[in-house]
Amino acid sequence: MTDLALVAVRGIGEIRPGDDLASILADALAPHEPADGDIVVVTSKVVSKAEGRVRPAEEREQAITDESVRLVASRAHPGGITRIVEHRTGLVLAAAGVDASNTDEGTILLLPLDSDASALAIATHLRERFGARIGVVVSDTLGRAWRNGQTDVAIGAAGIRVLEPLGGTLDAGGRPLLVTAPAVADEIAGAADLVAGKADGVPAVLVRGLGRHVGDLTEPGASRLVRRSGDDMFRLGSDEAYQAGRIAGRIEGLAEAGGRDGA
Repeated sequence: MTDLALVAVRGIGEIRPGDDLASILADALAPHEPADGDIVVVTSKVVSKAEGRVRPAEEREQAITDESVRLVASRAHPGGITRIVEHRTGLVLAAAGVDASNTDEGTILLLPLDSDASALAIATHLRERFGARIGVVVSDTLGRAWRNGQTDVAIGAAGIRVLEPLGGTLDAGGRPLLVTAPAVADEIAGAADLVAGKADGVPAVLVRGLGRHVGDLTEPGASRLVRRSGDDMFRLGSDEAYQAGRIAGRIEGLAEAGGRDGA
């Protein structure tokens, strides 16, 4: 197996609305001599900045509403109300990804309009510039249900296989794997964040050693990682589900089943 290497890409500078982000990234990557199988992870913040996804900070709550299609859960706290929502792209996250960190004072950033399309545009430019098969991941920071803390995940991707379905293969002990499918793009995004950091002003990371996951630009993007509503067992927060009368009915059903099983 090839060794894995991650390199912070420096010298990008502050990105402003209308900037040609793909060209700026290419210039910053040039000293690293990008090659076949390389993957570039770029934070969603610089993509949003280049695409002009900036609004005044006082419009934050309205921006969250505008970017949301469904309220999953909400909790009041001394600082206000936290809303966990389904974003218009299908992502489930706090505040619809609206963020005030690493942006100009008095402004907020919304997620890119279409992160897969943004990744595709960047990957297309980089492949043409360097004549190499390069993959691109657009990353953002998300919390996780049942886990404290946050990690970076892929919200956009192009030219890489975002999932590695292992169903039908065998584990090291010769036992069959049935549903195992590592979310490769998320793992790459998380690893890149360890190199970039949150406060170091590094919006891109070059990843080497994972060329086996780099494919054609026709590969499905990160939207493939979004669990669709029909497969989502946790569409509501527990309080919201209770208020909707769904939890009580489910608990009663389980109790009845348990009673029959024990009889």
